[in-house]
Amino acid sequence: MLADYAFPEIAGARWWLRGAMVSSVDGAAAGPDGRSGSISSASDRVVFRHLRHLADAIIVGAGTARVENYGQPSNARLVVVSRSLDLDPGSRLFAGTDRVIVATSRSADWQAVERLAEVADVVRVGEQDVDLRELVGILADQGLQRLQCEGGPALLGAVLAAGLLDELVLTTVPTILGGSASRIITGPAVDPMTAMTLVSMTRADDGTVFSRWQRA
Repeated sequence: MLADYAFPEIAGARWWLRGAMVSSVDGAAAGPDGRSGSISSASDRVVFRHLRHLADAIIVGAGTARVENYGQPSNARLVVVSRSLDLDPGSRLFAGTDRVIVATSRSADWQAVERLAEVADVVRVGEQDVDLRELVGILADQGLQRLQCEGGPALLGAVLAAGLLDELVLTTVPTILGGSASRIITGPAVDPMTAMTLVSMTRADDGTVFSRWQRA
């Protein structure tokens, strides 16, 4: 099953951006505590570690990094997207050996930029909002072409709206939560709708379903 997740060949300075998300059967992207980790299954954690091993860079929103208590992955650059730069330089997020890339806008508070620049590589793209297309272009120029976006749902929605989502790797865990939990992608509706093609689907022994979708 793990062999199904290999990135395709990437020509030239292009990139391939994969969204990796987990969901309950009824579409919840997080458990009652607001964390996606609380609905993950044992088999999902195995696949998640494998997906990270394949990526050159992991892209995540600052809110998700805080809620999920992110640390640095062992083999990929971590890219944190934050317009407000409300990040603690002394947190676990910046405690690894590699410098985290923090992507923000050109209008971000300069004092916050200088504060984070002591522990991270701050990249300013876009005027008021983070320009994700400019960001992934910069990453690709640095040889970081195999990109994995781990959300949260708002960031993945922005990736989709910018036309950058090449693939969605979705784990569906065999649980129903109910309530009003967030979907895996939130934000403005995409018009026209983005057509996707099912590339592979596998069911693990614990009932978790793994599907891989590529943009048609």
